[in-house]
Amino acid sequence: MKTMTCNQLGGACDTQFHAETFEEMAELSKTHAMEMAKKNDAAHIKKMEEMKNLMMTTPEKAQEWFANTKKMFDELPEDAS
Repeated sequence: MKTMTCNQLGGACDTQFHAETFEEMAELSKTHAMEMAKKNDAAHIKKMEEMKNLMMTTPEKAQEWFANTKKMFDELPEDAS
């Protein structure tokens, strides 16, 4: 199990997520962002718009961001038991 924050995953806060795989971590982050958007949280909405814009205008930069974030996850130590 590893821990990352919303900020580390491109988000707008320090909420922590715990997951076994990067894919699980990304899904937790996405769910959190959607929940915050439903609450009209401006900071999260802004980050979501920035990511959407990045994916639509410069997909190679989005892929680079994804690869770097996955690498960050892979290099994290396992959480203490």
